Amino acid sequence: MVMGSLRQEAELVVVGSGPGGYVAALRAADLGREVVLIEAREALGGVCLLEGCIPSKTLIHAAEIVEGAKAAEALGLRFAAPEIDLERLRRWTDGVVNKLSGGVAQLLKRRGVEVIHGRARLQGPNALSIQGAGVSGLDFKRCILATGSRVTPFPDAEALGIWSSRQALALPEIPRRLLLIGGGYIGLELGLVYAGLGAEVTLVEFAPSLLQGADSDLVEVVIEACQRRFAEVLMDSKVTHIARRGDGYTAQIQRRDGEIIERAFDKVMAAVGRRPNTDDLGLETVGIEVTAEGFIPIDARCQTQIPSIFAIGDITPGPMLAHKASRQAKVAAEFISGEPSAFDNRAIPAVVFTDPEIAWTGLTETEARASGRPIKVGRFPLTALGRARTLGRAEGLVKVISDPDSHLILGVGMVGSGVSELIAEGTLALEMGARLEDLMVTIHPHPTMSEAIMEAAEVAAGSAVHLPKPR
Repeated sequence: MVMGSLRQEAELVVVGSGPGGYVAALRAADLGREVVLIEAREALGGVCLLEGCIPSKTLIHAAEIVEGAKAAEALGLRFAAPEIDLERLRRWTDGVVNKLSGGVAQLLKRRGVEVIHGRARLQGPNALSIQGAGVSGLDFKRCILATGSRVTPFPDAEALGIWSSRQALALPEIPRRLLLIGGGYIGLELGLVYAGLGAEVTLVEFAPSLLQGADSDLVEVVIEACQRRFAEVLMDSKVTHIARRGDGYTAQIQRRDGEIIERAFDKVMAAVGRRPNTDDLGLETVGIEVTAEGFIPIDARCQTQIPSIFAIGDITPGPMLAHKASRQAKVAAEFISGEPSAFDNRAIPAVVFTDPEIAWTGLTETEARASGRPIKVGRFPLTALGRARTLGRAEGLVKVISDPDSHLILGVGMVGSGVSELIAEGTLALEMGARLEDLMVTIHPHPTMSEAIMEAAEVAAGSAVHLPKPR
């Protein structure tokens, strides 16, 4: 690396320090590459760590403690109503984020990765400019773009003072009445946080159901939970008008049949999706074309159409998930370092941290039906699982989707308490090309939630012992 000038040289430059970027930098450094990481923010870790996955899961845990205390009454345990100290909860959440962000910084430092804080933009296939840093630019041999995504803006949100998910995660207050626009995973997770902390939440979703893309039998369990904990769940509906009224808002909501209803709220939050950060990277200067949605096409090695430039994470096609970015990061770093590597994974697990949680991996039942592919589905209800009963959390199910002839496992789906910790077994089964018998003969400890996967495989194979025989 050439130092002491307005420009630097680097063997590998990584743009972005999220779960894709920092993992790529660490893996490449471990493989002997000289790495420079460029991050526009002062803190490292990207959206997931700073204002997404980590703070949201911290707050979800807090809300679940409150709900758990309420649910304990069914066991004969009564607790006084909780007193919520918002400032202390904010400090706790910030502390979790800061410790993890500091940990990323230490890992990079110990690997010898140079970190430059500034905004990078491509100038050519082997050069980029840097704004806001001590150097004007950098010449590189290879570059990995890992710039992530941002919230899709809601019309007039800033003028009206409508919260985005990022602003809601900062816990500015707990409003008495909260309008939540959007029934995707971000909206549901944050809606349940605010409901758990005492807000009356009204959810409005344009689609006829929540969590588009997930199987309906899993989603129905989550919908039932939301209907119990939210003031209203309005699907097949859209917000047609929002106006400020004193310290609050009035909103007009149109139902599918054309009926217009009006509600008053203290705060409004919009969670209507995310978009990739590809519009200000200088891609046009090197001839990289993006899709209509703004994604950068890549091959199995995460290489773009320009051989020296790679892309990973939310800016590439596929689900916007941190663990996808981290896997792609390792693939790109290993290929650049001359190692045999490819993003040829059979499944990317998805988890929604609602209460109950919902998770799936591989082929969904909805996808199979749409494509006309024959499948065999084994469902095991958690009402029949001993561990779920002991926890007082028997709502939900686990299902295994398999090929009816070969018994090859094609997908796994589940909804219930803590299923985020179970879905990796289903993903491993898919990666290893497992069949129903492999899950059935694997001894699962009793009593645990993990037994439900084994039980669902037995149902699919027609050999379930803990369910009545089908007539």
